[in-house]
Amino acid sequence: MIKLLIVDDEPLVQIGIKSMVNWADLGIEVCGAAMNGEAALKLIEEYSPEIVITDIKMPKMNGLELAKACRETYGQIPLFIFLTSYEEFQLIKQAMNYQAVDYLIKLELTPDSLTASVRRALERLEEYRASQAYRKKGGEDRPTLQGYHDKFFIRLLHNLFDSEEQFIIQARDLRLDFSDSLYLAAHGEIHSDATDQMNDSQQINLYSSSLQMIREILGKHLPCHVVSLDMKHFAVIFHTKDESLAAPEVLSEAWDNVCRMVNNYFNVRITAGLGSCVSQPSRISESYQEARQAFALSCRAKPVVTISDLTGDSFRNSFNISLFRNDLTRAFEEFDTDVLYSTLTQITELFAQQPMRYLQAVDGACNILYLALSLLPDGSQTLSQIFASYSDGYRSIYRMNNVEQVAEWLTVLRDGLCQVLKSRRKTYKDHVVTNVQKYINSHIEDRLPLNEVAAVFGLSPNYLSALFKKTCNIGFSEYITQKKVARAKTLLLEQDMKIYEVADQLGFESAFYFSKVFKKVEGISPREYMQSHLIKPSED
Repeated sequence: MIKLLIVDDEPLVQIGIKSMVNWADLGIEVCGAAMNGEAALKLIEEYSPEIVITDIKMPKMNGLELAKACRETYGQIPLFIFLTSYEEFQLIKQAMNYQAVDYLIKLELTPDSLTASVRRALERLEEYRASQAYRKKGGEDRPTLQGYHDKFFIRLLHNLFDSEEQFIIQARDLRLDFSDSLYLAAHGEIHSDATDQMNDSQQINLYSSSLQMIREILGKHLPCHVVSLDMKHFAVIFHTKDESLAAPEVLSEAWDNVCRMVNNYFNVRITAGLGSCVSQPSRISESYQEARQAFALSCRAKPVVTISDLTGDSFRNSFNISLFRNDLTRAFEEFDTDVLYSTLTQITELFAQQPMRYLQAVDGACNILYLALSLLPDGSQTLSQIFASYSDGYRSIYRMNNVEQVAEWLTVLRDGLCQVLKSRRKTYKDHVVTNVQKYINSHIEDRLPLNEVAAVFGLSPNYLSALFKKTCNIGFSEYITQKKVARAKTLLLEQDMKIYEVADQLGFESAFYFSKVFKKVEGISPREYMQSHLIKPSED
């Protein structure tokens, strides 16, 4: 069972938390309770709890000091849920720096709110463990699950999947469920007047902490995915089977809470645009297109705008990047600088021909920026290098005041990307093939058809096949066959499995076909291989 530790200097609070929830129903065992952070550290060392519910203000060592000590000693686990009072806003701001799962106000604590918070901790624990297992299987330099999640959602928001099959395969590989009946997209921005006085590390911390709070607060109202786009912007995909949860009053309350709480804790403002509800995942991009149109009209006086608020020319303020979908995805995924140069030139000229469409030009440039950040390896580092001469780097797009300036910014982006991609083309391609190999090795017991593996990485099957052959001097299918046979040899000898069991575990359609493939690679059948490696008994 999952172990949970309660830390509070009030015995009645400890007893209340213990009795408020049926912990066994959640698969949780309360392994102990402590009166302060020092005592809690000893219990954490002894019992290794996965979740800690702790008060912030305590004698000897407070909750924040406890969380900091655990992060430095144990890493991501245990996960922390903080108990707070209304006057502790600044302390909660610090708590977010330690990636707190949630913060609960003591006077408002109920069985339902406590259970919901603990369930969020359990979900994060599962995600973290899955991510760790994924990285261990694939190697330390494999992109993290979170990176693949972000790329997946960028594709979804911009309708960049080549086919429904590619969408289904990637969603399945990332363990994402799209069985709900209602979806709604939002586009938001985090504003701070203090960023000019902050270094990059401080800005990143402010943004990530704010985004985490946005994720937690919205998630309390409606299931959602929150996606970071750059160091200012984010997208949200709400999903539910319950129509009442997507009602305007529910969404309004959720965003009101977000704007108020984030401003209280971090002194930042939130503006956002919301699209309309759609019934299928394939139409989320339509809702997001509407959200970006609505976002263009958001302001301090009206921070959250819905698509229903828009009329007339308001609908022409966003740029439909899906019109250039095929060319842009090919350029970024295949490092095709000719296509990239041609496409970005075409877009830049399109903007220049309509100098009055400033909002549309900024929107288009920003969306190209988001694609580059998410689809390119080391996207942020690459773009920072391209805009190194700008004091605010690639974020300089946000201070362009007219279409001409936006076009100039896009020209710098185009020329810089083409230069970088040309110089790193071989490295990037090697990087892709290395990650594909690691994926194959960590999924060697699956069937691994070319189209599915290509879909996982957002590549066309033909391109992946040609790239793999050119880079590895071996065909894609042949590589998989060799790896499966190598794994089969281990299973046959070290785990004493029967031939038909090995064939089934490695995804072969039959034991006969497995034996045929094995013999083609090794020159002998699986049975002959096993017999040749039997240790003969001593004749003494």
